Formats: sequence, C-alpha cells, structure tokens
Amino acid sequence: MKFLRPLLPLTLIAGLLAQAPAFAAEPAKGAAGKNVVATVNGVGIPQGAYDLLADRAKAQGATDGPQLTNEIRGRLIQTELLNQAAKKKGLDRKPEIALQADLARHQIIANAYVADYIQSHPVTDAAAKAEYDRLVAQTGNKEFKSRHILVKEEKEAKDIIERLKMGEKFDKLASLSTDPGTKDKGGDLGWTVPSSFVEPFAKALAGLTPGTYTQAPVQTPFGYHVIQLDEVRDLKLPSFEEAKPQITQRLQAQTVEQHLQELAKAAKIN
Repeated sequence: MKFLRPLLPLTLIAGLLAQAPAFAAEPAKGAAGKNVVATVNGVGIPQGAYDLLADRAKAQGATDGPQLTNEIRGRLIQTELLNQAAKKKGLDRKPEIALQADLARHQIIANAYVADYIQSHPVTDAAAKAEYDRLVAQTGNKEFKSRHILVKEEKEAKDIIERLKMGEKFDKLASLSTDPGTKDKGGDLGWTVPSSFVEPFAKALAGLTPGTYTQAPVQTPFGYHVIQLDEVRDLKLPSFEEAKPQITQRLQAQTVEQHLQELAKAAKIN
C-alpha cells in the first residue's frame, strides 16, 4: 500500500484531480504498460492523465521527482479504485450523479474555451501600461486617514456638526453612526485614497485639510455623512512591472466578460 502514503499536500492533489478532465479507462497495453501509468483490476489509467496532473502540480510549485510521481500515481489509483467501487453500486447511474458529472464536463470545456480565448486575445504591454497610468492618475499620490459618522436623516447630520462646533469629540459622537464597521472605532476609516469612496464622499474628503471636518452633511446613496480628515501622507505606488501581472489579469477578465456579453447578445435565451 505504498502508494497511499501522502507525499504532497492532499489539498493540492485533490484540487488537481478536481480540475482534470475525466479520462477514458482503457485495457493495459502489455506488461510494459507503455500507454498507461498503472492498471487497476485490468483497467489502465492513461499516461496522459498522469502527465496532465504532473504538469499542473509543477506549475503550482511542486518539485519534479520520485515523490511527485508516486503521489500523483497513487492518487490516480485511489480515484480509479473509488470509481470502480461506485460503479459496482450503480452510483454512476443515479440521475443526480450523472448530472454532476455532466456539469463538471461542461465546466471543463468552458474553462478550456476561456483559456483559448485569452491566449488568442492577449493583453498587450501598451494596454496594460495605459491601464496602469489611468489607475495612477485616479489614485493620486496621497492617502488620507479619515473618519466618518453616517446617519439616515440630514437633520441628524446637521445636529452632529453643531455638537462638534460646541466642542464635542468626533470619536465619541461616532457612536451615533449607523455604520456598524466604524461606529465602535470612533468612525475610523483607516488609510485610504479618496477614489476608493463614492464620488460625493471622495470629493468632500479631498477638500478637507487635516484636523477639519465637513461643515455640511455629505449625501451619498448610503445616507448622510459627517467626515473628518485626520492625516495625509505620501502614497507609495507599485511600479508598472510590479503591478503588471495583476493589471493584466484584470484586463483579461474584462475581455472575457465583454466576449460573454457578445455571446449572450447573439444567442437565443428564453
């Protein structure tokens, strides 16, 4: 039972098996087994199934060698053993199991199409750089440490501003806020850039100087805010090369989403 010994994290192998397309079991090709990686009760596990999982494991950081070979071979054997046992019980003929298998097959094919589409519609360096420049311009070179009090009615916000003018502390009045994430922290929003907020809030925040608060309620779709700016500091942005992988992935996702919309528009969906 040596093949049962776990040599790689089980979550990694389980994930690889879940990603792998179903393979067609085949008879063993003689003692040498040139076309199969193993046989289970006379049923061969194709070498291609092993190669696929090995490539994916190595792409995720696994080291090639006997340990990887033994682990992947062992997991494939375990899967085949369980598959044969399930078939003996007729589980493969259950409608819900057949449906899950069909859905998994559809997902694998869909994923393959997406991968092929991304490969044939690559994100150029120029497009990635243009998106980087846009994000830099949008983000700016400063970040702000601020706090806010959110209420439902404009009058409530005006009353809070008047109480601030009378000398009451912002962090104490924050207990009146309807924002559950900040009301118990004095309204603290931490360090952020204005562009991370909705436009009216961002505009009001950018117009403050450290130590001041908004003199009139700021209305957003969430209600009415009283905003205070505590500090401002320089923002260190990642270089284009550092941000490029993430930006490329984001643009790829946008490209796929746009293509999906085109497919949906051309399809007859009832």
